[in-house]
Amino acid sequence: MVDALDEARVGIVADGGIRLDRALVALFPDLSRARLQDLVRDGRVTRDGIPVRDPSAKVAAGAQIVLAVPPPADAEPAAEAVDLAIAYEDDDLVVIDKPAGLVVHPAPGHESGTLVNALIAHCGASLSGIGGVRRPGIVHRLDKDTSGLIVVAKNDAAHQGLTAQFADHGRTGPLERAYAALVWGIPHPRTGTIQASLARSRHNREKIAVVSDEAGRHAVTHYTVAETFPEVSLVRCRLETGRTHQIRVHLAHRGHPLLGDPVYGGAFRTKAVRLSAPARDALTALGRQALHAELLGFSHPRTGETLRFESPIPPDIAALMDTLAKA
Repeated sequence: MVDALDEARVGIVADGGIRLDRALVALFPDLSRARLQDLVRDGRVTRDGIPVRDPSAKVAAGAQIVLAVPPPADAEPAAEAVDLAIAYEDDDLVVIDKPAGLVVHPAPGHESGTLVNALIAHCGASLSGIGGVRRPGIVHRLDKDTSGLIVVAKNDAAHQGLTAQFADHGRTGPLERAYAALVWGIPHPRTGTIQASLARSRHNREKIAVVSDEAGRHAVTHYTVAETFPEVSLVRCRLETGRTHQIRVHLAHRGHPLLGDPVYGGAFRTKAVRLSAPARDALTALGRQALHAELLGFSHPRTGETLRFESPIPPDIAALMDTLAKA
C-alpha cells in the first residue's frame, strides 16, 4: 500500500506497553486517531521495520515507528467559484460571514453551490486533508437561511482542536456564539435562560421538537431582549449548547417564534396584518427566518490565541428593523 509519493514520518515510542494507535497520536498529533487507525489498517505503519496492521497492537518503549502518509485525495464535491465574505483566514482555518441562502454542506437537493464547494475552490492546495481527503473540515453549521459567522478547519489538527472546543460548549475555554433574532412579541422575563431538551419530531422528521430530558439532548439558550418594536422584539441569544434549530425551537416553545420562520412560526403568520404596510413589505422581502450569527469567538487550535469576530446585522434584517422602528 506504500507509494513513492507518500510522506514518510519517523518516531520513537517514549512510553511502552500502550496501543499502537495511542503511540501514533502522541508521535503525530496533527492527525486524528481515526485517521491513524485507517493508515495502520492500510499497511502504512511499520514497527522496527515490520508492518503492523492492528491498531490495538502493543508497542515497546524505544520502538521505531515509520508512518507513510499518502497525499490527500481530491474531494468528491466539485470545486465551484462562489464569492465568499472572509472575516479571517490563515494556514489552519477560515472564518466566513455566510449569507442567507447558502447551504453549508452538499446534501440531497443541494449537491452543488454550497459553502463546501466554494471553500474547495477558494482554499485549493492549502487544504492539507481532513481524514485523508482534501476538503474543508465543517465544525459547526448554520441553517441555509441563517446568516452570519462560521469557522471551518483546513487540516486535521485544526479540525480536532475546533471540534473539541465546540463539544465543550465553552465550559472550559473562550468559545462563544451569539445570535440576533427578531421574534414575535416580547419574551418575559426580558433576560433569561431556556432549558428544554430537543430531538427529531416523531411526526415530521424535518422538524426538531421539545421533548422530555430522557428522550432528547440537553439544550440551553440564554437570551436578552435588546430592543422592542410594535409586536416584535430584537432578542440576542447566546448558546450554551449547539443543537439543530436550537434558537428557533426554543423561542417558538416560549411562544415567540422568529419572524419569517416557515417551519416553527407558521401559526404566527396572521400577526403580520398588525404590522405597518412598510414592515409587512420588508418581512415579505426578507423571505427567511430573521436570525443572524453575529458573534463567534474561540481559541486558535494551533497558537492558543483567542480569536473573536463580529458581523453586523445584514441589510435584509436591518431594513425590516428600520421599518418597524418607524411604525
